[in-house]
Amino acid sequence: MKLPIEALSVAPGVTLYHKGPPLDLGPLPSFFYFSLAGEDSLCLDPFNQPVQFLEGKMIRVFSMTLPGHENRLPATGAMKVWADDFSHNRDPISDFLDTFEQALSFTIDNRFASKEKMGVGGLSRGGFIALHIAARHENIKYALAFAPLTELHKIKEFSHLQNNPRVRAFDLVHQSKALARTHIRIHMGNHDSLVGTKEAFTFTMSVVDAAIQEGIRCPQVEFLLHPSIGHKGHGTPPEIFREGAHWMAECLTSSS
Repeated sequence: MKLPIEALSVAPGVTLYHKGPPLDLGPLPSFFYFSLAGEDSLCLDPFNQPVQFLEGKMIRVFSMTLPGHENRLPATGAMKVWADDFSHNRDPISDFLDTFEQALSFTIDNRFASKEKMGVGGLSRGGFIALHIAARHENIKYALAFAPLTELHKIKEFSHLQNNPRVRAFDLVHQSKALARTHIRIHMGNHDSLVGTKEAFTFTMSVVDAAIQEGIRCPQVEFLLHPSIGHKGHGTPPEIFREGAHWMAECLTSSS
């Protein structure tokens, strides 16, 4: 039987969605996953497929609503919302990352998430957010991204903001050093022209280079190409979601 989704009130206006083993079982390995609105990330197929493939395991999955997806806004317009915010000197990304800090503390303080076994992941812009979160938190040792956006200023909605320093500051390459000790797996279509296969690979290698400079002889960073599908090669097939979810499960349940 599929487990229900729970909405947890973290603070006024801050909701964390949960799916997985009952919360009264004490702290368990936990995966924070982002794709769309919080509920949709956990229950709307195909965006929730990584969550589906974790079903039945002793792993909790949490999610929050990404910027631009509040109040059931159309998912296709989310990046325009982000760009409009930056055009008006607002920063939806930092606001979200700060709010996530509250949610993460909430899961640890209430003994829902095991502080030693936490991973983060996401799809497209959710992967972008997930990697920024991993860069902020040393306790989050594992990051999984499917077709992640890595260079915000290069997508079409930000064409008028390409030289904006506040936008460029969010290019993931700037987080390479902070991610050097993170176990990272990126699944990418071999011709993703929406967010950029080459851009994602460049970011991945920047993390590897940063890890080597930190004295890490074998950086735990993987970049896996698969044949592109879908609009502009940005789709992710079920078998890739399955592979990524199984990797995360192994990371979160291993004894190391």
